[in-house]
Amino acid sequence: MSSEKCNVQKELEKWLSNAEKVVVAGIGNPIRMDDFVGVKIVQELRGKVSDKILLIECETVPESFIQQIIEFNPTHVLLIDAALLDLKAGETRLVKSEKLTAFPAFSTHMLPLRIFCEYLTKTTKAKIALLLIQPKETDFGEALTPEIEAKAKDLAKILLNLLL
Repeated sequence: MSSEKCNVQKELEKWLSNAEKVVVAGIGNPIRMDDFVGVKIVQELRGKVSDKILLIECETVPESFIQQIIEFNPTHVLLIDAALLDLKAGETRLVKSEKLTAFPAFSTHMLPLRIFCEYLTKTTKAKIALLLIQPKETDFGEALTPEIEAKAKDLAKILLNLLL
């Protein structure tokens, strides 16, 4: 297991340690190649997790699911998205929502994720984190690059083990 994979797994394990109800929301544009990685991971989890896990395929409008998230009353909300992090393709970071102040409010999403997270924190009292994956390619296209496809499968396996 690579050290990066091991670190992400340990961080997720620690962050999810006292989770009771978890929302896993995949974010991304289905026609921008690797930008779709967050949704792809949620698709990999579908049908494999308990009813204590709410899986949401947000695509580019996570704000459309605010009410559904609030009604689920989660202890944890994990948003999975591609992000330009100046890392190697596929490298992943777990960023807690309170650290998002370092990120600009500008976003490819209608509502910047920082503002979305601030609102969810106030309304749900849940712990919120973003699992961010460096894309390789975000040009127009409908398939993930092979590297990011493999990363999506790896991360889905890690999450599946932690969410059982």
